[in-house]
Amino acid sequence: MENTRQKEKQKKYEKYVKEVTPTHCLPLNMLKAFFTGGIICVIGQVILNFAKAQGLDADMAGTWCSVILVLFSVILTGLNIYPKIGKFGGAGSLVPITGFANSVAAPAIEYKAEGQVFGIGCKIFTIAGPVILYGIMSSWILGLIYFLLKIMGVMA
Repeated sequence: MENTRQKEKQKKYEKYVKEVTPTHCLPLNMLKAFFTGGIICVIGQVILNFAKAQGLDADMAGTWCSVILVLFSVILTGLNIYPKIGKFGGAGSLVPITGFANSVAAPAIEYKAEGQVFGIGCKIFTIAGPVILYGIMSSWILGLIYFLLKIMGVMA
């Protein structure tokens, strides 16, 4: 009797989980990500071309392009628009530089009520921190491997 109740309860639970679990269409999500990332990159290319047309060299134009994209991202995050773009575009909004800027600005905005030190100061890199940490660590490891391979004469 107890075993029957347990099985019935398990079936009800499985039915409930099936009902509330969102379904995803992978091709549609990929298309949205491609579209969103593409739009961000087109905006970046427009900024880059405009900067070059104003007489800046390629390096300086790239710097200004990055700065402006980060600024746009932070402003859109502050206006609560970038999270909506992220919800629509998924990884397409996270991969470019704008996604990184959003990951730094969002916690700062969210925790500003807790103060400058314990709010913003402590929480600003909660999302971006691991990216920075593992980026630096992997760069260091790869640099060390490259250095050792050069010493051994494997690389010219």
